[in-house]
Amino acid sequence: MPISIQHSLAIIAVTALCTVLLRAFPFLVFGGKKEVPKTVRYLGDVLPASIMAVLVVYCLRNIDFAAAGHYLPSLVSCLLVAGLHFWKKNILLSIGLGTVCYMILVQAVFV
Repeated sequence: MPISIQHSLAIIAVTALCTVLLRAFPFLVFGGKKEVPKTVRYLGDVLPASIMAVLVVYCLRNIDFAAAGHYLPSLVSCLLVAGLHFWKKNILLSIGLGTVCYMILVQAVFV
């Protein structure tokens, strides 16, 4: 069943509206001179590291240790990301180069 142009535009419009509303919500609630609650500040400090830990576990959950070609690209890339992050403290650099390293290893080295 083909989707019409109007249907596609309606989906994009609803998605854009929801995105704008969700982005504006914190400023509407905590904007101005209001003090941000301690719970919200605590979550802002703790959640980024927690989410990164969950993402690492999620990405590494299906590693097969039966053959080196199955786990070495992930292991090397993870070590590269950790090393670059501790050295340069730049999230985009470490994740970007880790992804490039993983893709090269998977597609060219461990074929």
